This record gives sequence, structure tokens and C-alpha cells, in this order.
Amino acid sequence: MIEVLGLAKRYGGFTAVRELSFTVRPGEVLGLVGPNGAGKTSTLRCLAGIIPPSDGTARIAGHDITADPVAAKRSLAFFADEPRLFDYLTVRQHLAFVARIYGVAHHEAIAEPLLEELEIADKADQLPGELSRGMKQKLAIACGLLHAPQVIFFDEPLTGLDPLGIRRMKDSIRRRATAGAAIVLSSHLLHLLEEVCSHVLILKQGEKIADGTLAEVAARFANGETGVDLEEVFLRATGTSAP
Repeated sequence: MIEVLGLAKRYGGFTAVRELSFTVRPGEVLGLVGPNGAGKTSTLRCLAGIIPPSDGTARIAGHDITADPVAAKRSLAFFADEPRLFDYLTVRQHLAFVARIYGVAHHEAIAEPLLEELEIADKADQLPGELSRGMKQKLAIACGLLHAPQVIFFDEPLTGLDPLGIRRMKDSIRRRATAGAAIVLSSHLLHLLEEVCSHVLILKQGEKIADGTLAEVAARFANGETGVDLEEVFLRATGTSAP
């Protein structure tokens, strides 16, 4: 579970996120939506323990990300839009390295199905420099999923993936939610969020505009209309063009 209460992040005199509170329960996929500069990435980085919040608290699988960061980080995976890999480790060696960090015993039995699921098993002995942008993203995702995280944060996870890779990534997200993971997915691809998310949270200038199930948020901005999609909800909620 993800529990956020009064989260704020300031950079000098600029407030990127202010008084943000929400909960994501096991099995839920929360779509984090907002215009550029709304505070989405700052929020995710605070929740993942990459940068410290200025105020507020965030609990990851029962662990405070600030007071108990090691336990919290062992329970989560964070996927940025730009994968960061080791130039001189092969795909297989990346997974072995991550397994040692997280204490995953007999990791090969977990790693091989992951490589097959993400369609990079045939690249297992290649270095990152030999991989395409999409393959690098898949390797980063495989490494993050190796320890079976209870909480998963995605920041534009489909960057660089081809259509088949996008479809398989959607299936992978749904499968892990069904298995009980709490997931936050930030993306400008609103059709993706409609397909895989159970809930949505809309940010504007660091403040929460709306949150709830997709149906609840749509109803709030539908003005009595039917068939209002997430893009139209976004436009009405933020008064901006689609992200």
C-alpha cells in the first residue's frame, strides 16, 4: 500500500508539490496525470526516496520512506523514463547484480521468466551498448521486478517501446496489480491510463485537482454528459491542452 499525507516539495522558493494526500491500495493502479511542470516526477521521486520531501509523510508497504528508507526501498521499484544501466555488465549480469543487492536467492529461476516475458531472453549475453532504446527499458524493468516489489512507480514506462512491446507492458502492469501490487503510473499517454488504471489523480501546478476511480473523476467533470473520456476530463479539469 502507498499512503501519502500532506506531501510537499520545494526547490528554493519554488513549490513543485503542495499538500498532496492520497492512498493506493494493493491491486490498484493509479494514473498520475497533469500538464508539464505539474509536479508528477517530483512526487514520484519523493515517494521512491530519490529526493527528500520538504514536508509531509509517505509510507510504502507500511514503512516511512524518510524514517525507514531501507525497508521502504526494498518493497518498491521505480522506473524512470530514461533507463540507467552499467555499460560493462551484460543483461544476465545486471540481473545477477540486482539479485545480490536484494538478497534474491536462486534468482535464475525468476530472471529467466522475466526475460521471456519482456522479450529480451535472446539478448541475455549482450551489453547495454548493443541494445536498442526499447530493449534497455525492458532490461531496467526486468531488474526492478526481480525482487517482486509490493509497490511500483512508473514514470513514462513506454518510452522507446514498439507497439508489441507496449501491449506486453500493459499486460505486465495488469498482471502485477492482479497479484496485489500497488502501482502508480505517470504518463502523457491518456489512452494507456484508461486501459490499465483503476484510479486517477490529476495535478496542476503541484496541487491535486481531482482523484478517485476513473468513473468518479469522469462524472465530476462530465456535466451530465455520457461517454466523456479521460482526455476530455483532463482538458476540463486543468484548463489546458492534453499532456
